[in-house]
Amino acid sequence: MKALVQKSPIPDSKAFVVKDLIAPYFDPVWHFHPEYQLFVVIEGRGTRFVGDNIKPFKEGDMVFTGPNLPHFWRNDQVYFDRKNHLSTHGIVIYFQENFLGDSILKKEEMEKIHQLFQKSSFGLEIRGETNQEVTRLMHRLLSLNGVASLIGLLEILDILAHSMDCHPIAHSGYINQYKENEKDRMGKVYEFVTKHFNQKISLEEVAALANMTPTSFSRYFKSRVNKSFSEFLGEIRIDHACKLLHEEQINISQIGYECGFPTLSNFNKQFKEITGKTPLKYRKEYFQA
Repeated sequence: MKALVQKSPIPDSKAFVVKDLIAPYFDPVWHFHPEYQLFVVIEGRGTRFVGDNIKPFKEGDMVFTGPNLPHFWRNDQVYFDRKNHLSTHGIVIYFQENFLGDSILKKEEMEKIHQLFQKSSFGLEIRGETNQEVTRLMHRLLSLNGVASLIGLLEILDILAHSMDCHPIAHSGYINQYKENEKDRMGKVYEFVTKHFNQKISLEEVAALANMTPTSFSRYFKSRVNKSFSEFLGEIRIDHACKLLHEEQINISQIGYECGFPTLSNFNKQFKEITGKTPLKYRKEYFQA
């Protein structure tokens, strides 16, 4: 695994950066950075990790993250096989809190945006009409320069600040305790699990990746992710199972096996614990919707 680097360098000559990202797959490396980030998926599907939250993503997924909140968008495995000729597309904006100066957020006119920044420490998922309008403005921002681009960014932030379509992502009990020197350790764990979740994974195995004893790793992981490693692994497996259940031709026992569950009963039990439904009920409701 390559050493993790700063994900969003903003040149000293610029107040913010907006990028049009087109690639076979999104950056699959778990990371965090000091900039605020607004990201929308135009094309691509997979699993999104923000703080202690794991959730499927698809076209239209829009997330606003605050400084140093860990995140990454992991595409489904089919995107990593070039024979499938798949592609992803996203638009991302990076900016620092003081992008307009050190004291601007203390001004009365910026009160709502200041509140938006505070809420973003848990990550915000933007839905509904706000999602559609901000997506349009992000496309437009790609072609703006100079003062017009700053006005465009402020317009986006003002819309988000006054919207009821912004919903917290990380759980209320989540406390971000990550430090810069932990990036490589946790990055290795996330990379390994997202690649091998459908196989048997032991606590000893992942603890070795982090160069820790199993007991120390268990305490460390729960303090950082707000859940045990087994809960984390189970959520990743169930997330993948939900996607496979959308395919009628695959039977439920086969799905459980392909997601790393040793028996059908174990698959049914964990699926219901996480989703509140059995795999059969989940599939029926999906196709009846």
